[in-house]
Amino acid sequence: RIRMSGIKGLQGVVRKTVNDELQANIWDPQHMDKIVPSLLFNLQHVEEAESRSPSPLQATEKEKESPTELAERCLRELLGRAAYGNIKNAIKPVLIHLDNHSLWEPKIFATCCFRIIMYSIQPQHSHLVIQQLLGHLDANSKSAATVRAGIVEVLSEAAVIAASGSVGPTVLEVFNTLLRQLRLSIDYALTGSYDCAAGVSTKIIKEHESMFQEAVIKTIGSFASTLPTYQQSEVMVFIMNKVPLPSLQQSIEAGKAGEDRNRLTQIMLLKSLLQVSVGFQCSNMLTALPSAFLDRLLSAALMEDAEIRLFVLEILISFIDRHGNRQKFSTISTISDISVLKLKVDKCSRQDTVFMKKHGQQLYRHIYLICKEESNVQAHYEALYSMLMLISVELANEEVMVDLIRLVLAVQEIAQINEDNLTAYNRCALFALGAAYLNLISQLTTVPTFCQHIHEVIQMRQKEAPYLLPEDVFVENPKLSKSLDRLGPEVFFWQSKISEVLGGSGYNSDRLSTPYIPQLTDEDRLSKRKSIGETISLQVEVESRNSPEREQRAPAEEITYETLKKAIDSVAVEEQERERRRQVVEKFQKAPFEEIAAHCGARATLLQSKLNQIFEITIRPPPSPSGTITATYGQPQNHSIPVYEMKFPDLCVF
Repeated sequence: RIRMSGIKGLQGVVRKTVNDELQANIWDPQHMDKIVPSLLFNLQHVEEAESRSPSPLQATEKEKESPTELAERCLRELLGRAAYGNIKNAIKPVLIHLDNHSLWEPKIFATCCFRIIMYSIQPQHSHLVIQQLLGHLDANSKSAATVRAGIVEVLSEAAVIAASGSVGPTVLEVFNTLLRQLRLSIDYALTGSYDCAAGVSTKIIKEHESMFQEAVIKTIGSFASTLPTYQQSEVMVFIMNKVPLPSLQQSIEAGKAGEDRNRLTQIMLLKSLLQVSVGFQCSNMLTALPSAFLDRLLSAALMEDAEIRLFVLEILISFIDRHGNRQKFSTISTISDISVLKLKVDKCSRQDTVFMKKHGQQLYRHIYLICKEESNVQAHYEALYSMLMLISVELANEEVMVDLIRLVLAVQEIAQINEDNLTAYNRCALFALGAAYLNLISQLTTVPTFCQHIHEVIQMRQKEAPYLLPEDVFVENPKLSKSLDRLGPEVFFWQSKISEVLGGSGYNSDRLSTPYIPQLTDEDRLSKRKSIGETISLQVEVESRNSPEREQRAPAEEITYETLKKAIDSVAVEEQERERRRQVVEKFQKAPFEEIAAHCGARATLLQSKLNQIFEITIRPPPSPSGTITATYGQPQNHSIPVYEMKFPDLCVF
């Protein structure tokens, strides 16, 4: 009863401040530091229910008389009357009270308090509360992980409510603070200690830090989901720019500890980006994935860490999936009727066509390179399958469909030739991935002869080689075969056959019959798994192949004995040239440094001697009309050759 009287007194003071001179003083810290904790104290102590059950009317009266209910009403009134300049003084005592009484760790009461605060203050002042919480989180950077996790959870609740009003300039500030806390937490987890954790085991610290990191990532996602599209896009670019990548040497730390820190930072930031991208909806892919953002994201896809590659694939999938088809492709299978999936398909828009013209080859190349990774597991193949199908459903026109079929046939060739020495599981998984994709894509194109060819190959695999189908590969105990190099031609999908059947239905048969060859760029050098020598050998191999475009543009010529003979000779020359290049690359990879230096020095000496001869000829004076010139000493000299008649070595001609 005494507490009830006190609360009613405070309520009277709050109401009186509206039109009284005291209003200016009631918000001073000296008054707020007494009023707010008093109300919070009463909110904490919920009265125990009486043992006997009162009537509904009595219960209502009792509820009205509860100090808890009265304290909440009084706090709401107080906060509702707070002007812009008074919010800080009203919120600071709440934070101090929660600190002093260790109320962040259960976080239930703290969350309840800030829910009351956010719904009571005027909406345009919401961002001030967010700023106060962010500052308090920074102030507690060295506190226990459980305390920081509680503050982050409360911040998550408050930010979601604030987003419906005005968040002001605090959008990037929220994410900047959270990402900074994430990096601090990674350091604590790696070292296994921080100032206030004396006597706590390293294992417990790492567990608590892991919980804190998950809370931060969840908060990033929940807050981002309430933002408008343009701000979500800014936030994603902001997060991606924080990811340390090999392309930016200044952001990569050296040494074992540095590598661990880099890897954890990359994983946590990509997890955060995934949380944001899941709630991101944008009809225009050019807006959703700007070039700079996509380049950085795909750079991460070339890293040898399997977990990082999987996050990149999941992020790309969440961008491309705009009609909720992702779950329909979660299982890789060769279903006979695509209609059971109930796909939502829209016609490819002009913006999507422009996006695929601009970035399509880049996406195909990364899909191809990811398929070649030996550390891939079932989750990677499921993500690759989903990505291929979603591109086909969301972004594909006829040209994109043709390119995707070429890409999948090239992936089949990776498993068939096995230049990368993949394991039996990796090879079977790639065969199964190709079968599942071509099975669905043939039904999407609705070309009967194409469907028939795919169906025949799948039936033949079911009889002769079931380990090449997803039903036998993507299971808990996959059935594999070691005799993959002795497979018959009937269990493969043939590019010539597919080109023939689709060409008859109006598809570009010339493009279909051209094997897909990825254009390797400097981006591959960012990956730590490739040495310089390997990168050079890849480039040499690609450059030595003929360009498909040139082959397509070449005019048709009559085939005779002479042309066939020339073709055979040119193949032999090409093989010799390829072998010569291979020997050069191998020499630079394996030969001792002294031998390479001597070889280069000999070539440099030869070139210098040639240049000296040229310079000696060119600096002679022009001939006299009589054909000889007289030197200073009166001795006749031979007739010199005019410069325009000289024959220079090829190396000296520009």
